[in-house]
Amino acid sequence: MGEKLAVDEQMVPFKGRNRLKQYLPAKPKKWGYKILVLAGSDGVPHNFEIYTGRVVQPPELPDVGASGNVVLRLAQPIPKHQKHKLFFDNWFTSVPLILTLAQQGIHCAGTVRVNRLPGVSMMCDAELKRTGRGSFDQKTAMVGDTTLHAVKWYDNRSVSLLSDYIGAHPVTDVDRWDGKQKKVIRVPCPAVVREYNKNMGGVDLLDSLIALYRTKIRSKKWYHRLMFHFIDMTTVTAWLLYKRDCSSTGMSKEEQIRLYTFKSYIGESLCKSGKNLEHKRGRPSSTIAGEYKEKRKRGPATPIPVPDVRLDATAHWMVMDEKKGRCKVPGCKGTPKAKCQKCDVHLCFTSTSNCFLRFHTE
Repeated sequence: MGEKLAVDEQMVPFKGRNRLKQYLPAKPKKWGYKILVLAGSDGVPHNFEIYTGRVVQPPELPDVGASGNVVLRLAQPIPKHQKHKLFFDNWFTSVPLILTLAQQGIHCAGTVRVNRLPGVSMMCDAELKRTGRGSFDQKTAMVGDTTLHAVKWYDNRSVSLLSDYIGAHPVTDVDRWDGKQKKVIRVPCPAVVREYNKNMGGVDLLDSLIALYRTKIRSKKWYHRLMFHFIDMTTVTAWLLYKRDCSSTGMSKEEQIRLYTFKSYIGESLCKSGKNLEHKRGRPSSTIAGEYKEKRKRGPATPIPVPDVRLDATAHWMVMDEKKGRCKVPGCKGTPKAKCQKCDVHLCFTSTSNCFLRFHTE
């Protein structure tokens, strides 16, 4: 689990009839089931909860309000007093929530609604606008052993943030487009705003990766949509962990498998790994794919199956093809007629070269 984590909403697209269906106008898919997710800044999810309305808080957790209780439930897997940092938006942020997490050694930062800052008087929007773009106001207060920083920053409009570990300083400049001057200008940006923008997008990253190759199924059953959504989430999570491991070993991004290929490998492994070939009864049927294969004079090389299929030691039968093909064992230049019926690749099988055995064992 990484140091920087975020809690945010995720939508499972659904337009059927169900009382759990929600409408979120700010999301790309506005209708569907809302899932509240705890994820790292790299997009790896660690906990989630399907939104079903107000629920009873477990007795071992404090009650800090309906939205704040969601964060406390999702944050249970986070190790205590390990200096983890948690980010969330203004639907969750409140003073009691941040104080409760601070007692557990979890630092927080998030956008906050002004009415959730009782007794805090910040500069009004008109005054900040007169001061200029990039102006901000900061208030600091001690509550017990916790220092709270409330920062209001004005860019195109104002935004308020609350944190227990970072305030407005150090202030850095960020690039912003000026519509009047028609050019990019430098605007002062408080540290808490920069920290929030940098680490809040983990759930959105996960959601965008799921949407790239979502399993599309037309069904009015709510559990079908949720089940396939969680399958997609699991696949993306496995790919993100794979990329993390590849980066730790120094593998370049060009050598790493893309998400589309990774997902197809999983499908191929589930369909073929450890399974015998099924022989159909009756006369062989001609398919469009088979006819197209016969028409091709010269096409791309036959792909090598994934290791889960190649090394499963199940139903790899040798057959003789009518035409010769290049042996698929690296370094072998033979062109045998022998091929594996399951892997559909040509392999040498002679008294001097047993590529068939090497291909299925190494």
